[in-house]
Amino acid sequence: MEEKIYSTTSGDIHYWLHIVNDQSVTLVFLPGLTADHRLFRKQIEYFENKHNVFVWDAPGHASSWPFAFDFDLMDKAKWLNDIFDREKIDHPVIVGQSMGGYVGQTYSELYPQRLKGFVSIDSAPLQRQYVTAAEIWLLKRMEKVYYYYPWKWLLKQGTNGVSETQYGRNLMEEMILTYDGDKKRYSRLVGHGYKILAEGMEKNLPYKIHCPALLICGEKDRAGSCIRYNKAWHENTKIPIEWIKDAGHNSNTDNPELVNALIEKFVNQLR
Repeated sequence: MEEKIYSTTSGDIHYWLHIVNDQSVTLVFLPGLTADHRLFRKQIEYFENKHNVFVWDAPGHASSWPFAFDFDLMDKAKWLNDIFDREKIDHPVIVGQSMGGYVGQTYSELYPQRLKGFVSIDSAPLQRQYVTAAEIWLLKRMEKVYYYYPWKWLLKQGTNGVSETQYGRNLMEEMILTYDGDKKRYSRLVGHGYKILAEGMEKNLPYKIHCPALLICGEKDRAGSCIRYNKAWHENTKIPIEWIKDAGHNSNTDNPELVNALIEKFVNQLR
């Protein structure tokens, strides 16, 4: 994987890219909030010699820092598209975990004909109809909530709360420790992420997925109401869903073999 930098007026975005050949599909891995490119370590290892692979540290995360928190989901999708243009990536397959899945849906809204496929991993629908006014209200106020909790508690909840395996928890701890000693940055990162998510929902846009899609969700996902959202998403859209046994919110780290196999089968069906 070659590390590259894309500069914006708000800061520099670091991303990693490996091209097998120009004719292969490009798997675009988008990590969730507070996670970074390391989240998809097992996926990169598996796919980097089979397909073109891309992963980034989302704006404000890990290497993509310093970064001004003056952007929204639309900006992230536009910057992603600018990078695709720069790298001549046509018809990508976005694989978005949690917040990465929301970015993928925003991308589909802005560039409906460009995606070749979309895989949601422990994410949820971005449409306004799925959330309550109380949920949106709370999402906009999470920065202060996180700031007033002790760092050790945030670290414990941020690791044990998203994974059911030792590997997954150790990896999440490794990523969260990026912010050790700077709880203010961590709290602002989380607060801003939830805020732009709420604002994206309030736009009340269709956020329709115009390409083949697949929903993946851990059976033990305890992040918010993710399981409830995915059941309703599948029921309303008929997008196929795969439930990962004994996996939490980061199901791609709890059972990477199965998740990789599902992604591979999905991609092969696109041809």
